[in-house]
Amino acid sequence: MSEFLLDFEKPVVELEKKILSLKLSAEHSKIDFSNEIADLEEKKEKLKKEVYSSLTSWQRVMLARHPSRPYTLDYIKIICENFVELHGDRVFGDDTALVCGLATIDNKPIVVIGHQKGRAVQENIDRNFGMAHPEGYRKALRLMKMAEKFNRPIVTFIDTAGAYPGIAAEERGQAEAIARNLREMSSLEVPVISIVIGEGGSGGAIGIGVANKIAMLENSYYSVISPEGCAAILFRDSSKSKEATQALKITAKDLLKNGVIDEIIKEPIGGAHVDVVETALNIKNFINKYLLGLLKMTKQQLIDNRYEKFRKIGVFREFEETVKEKNGKTKKIRVKK
Repeated sequence: MSEFLLDFEKPVVELEKKILSLKLSAEHSKIDFSNEIADLEEKKEKLKKEVYSSLTSWQRVMLARHPSRPYTLDYIKIICENFVELHGDRVFGDDTALVCGLATIDNKPIVVIGHQKGRAVQENIDRNFGMAHPEGYRKALRLMKMAEKFNRPIVTFIDTAGAYPGIAAEERGQAEAIARNLREMSSLEVPVISIVIGEGGSGGAIGIGVANKIAMLENSYYSVISPEGCAAILFRDSSKSKEATQALKITAKDLLKNGVIDEIIKEPIGGAHVDVVETALNIKNFINKYLLGLLKMTKQQLIDNRYEKFRKIGVFREFEETVKEKNGKTKKIRVKK
């Protein structure tokens, strides 16, 4: 269990402390507490399953932001071989909030791109908390075009609260850089696979997320705006972020149901940080599951597949529904579902 605790994790940690205390007592006093320890272990596992199987949307957002959660480079080290990072957008500079490079997965060459946050304070400052500047998105596009030239599939890892909204980023064309990525990614002639591994915030996320296949880790979120930002706009109160999270429908389960993503990648009980290797292998299995099929598609099929995928998002049907008014009369209204 991580040193950083979320409120809903505390009952589990209390049980873990009791188990540890009994083990230490047994060791020092030479008294057999094996039955008591076994009972507490069973109780702990049952409690963990109950807690993590019934998480609210807001609790999943908290897990997506967990400081011990694995980041892009953590997964690359486990999933990929022969990773070589490439730097710079050839226009302004290098943005370390976005990691880009060449690699292989089971000897299959790929281009890998992903947001990267930092652990310590200085690293987080250096990585700009995973919020990319325009040069980050231009670097990503440069690598995507390289992938297209050499016929390499693209794998992207999404994990950002959003693109950096600072004045310098706006001066260098933040909106234009993201918009260009959306346009160019939609017509790439190679397979694109995207995985939301933590936070999937707004244009900063979709700037590397126009893909043929999109998955989310079980405790990640993908949204047009952060819950706090939504609460500040809709409720005029950023403290109502829990209510905003529920209304936004931004969890993996909600987005799979609404057809925004293709699959949910399972995490260990407790979150991805509990067992990074298991989570990484689950991600690798998802990539391998679809990569061979996508590689068999023609260039035009890949483009058409991506186009149809995004055209279907937000589709609704309109029909008439009869409703009863307070005075007893009925009337017909237009309803969209």
